[in-house]
Amino acid sequence: MRTDTLIENNREDNERREFGWRTVLYGFALSRRHTHRREADYDVIFLDWHHPWLFFLSVGTMLLSCADAFLTLLLLERGMIEANPFMQAAMNQGTGVFISTKLAMTALGIFVLVFLAKAHFLNRFRTGLFLTAFFSAYACLICYELVNLFRLM
Repeated sequence: MRTDTLIENNREDNERREFGWRTVLYGFALSRRHTHRREADYDVIFLDWHHPWLFFLSVGTMLLSCADAFLTLLLLERGMIEANPFMQAAMNQGTGVFISTKLAMTALGIFVLVFLAKAHFLNRFRTGLFLTAFFSAYACLICYELVNLFRLM
């Protein structure tokens, strides 16, 4: 019997490169590429690890987007109008289309901004700064909607 055949027979059937929750947890807790190793690598913007602040901003922005969708529906019931023509077109298709379009667009934007968080826009600003700006804008929008909701009650 050849050695190759013996080695193949002794291998386990489970593939160690399969993706699962263990992969996510291990990659989050024990990721190795936190910074660049060489000076030449500073142009590379993709790392395994992102700052926890980006996680807070991305989850917070997504939660604020959900609150915005809910408050928008409440305000529309009370006689307000949707000022965004794109969202108005989605609303004309139905509530489910409106909510799924809004959340999908927000999630896609967050994904792109987190993915490019180390990149510089116009060689001046890190793109992660835009995530902070969007979080702040959503927080102001929620305050505006709450003031209008309490005024209409």
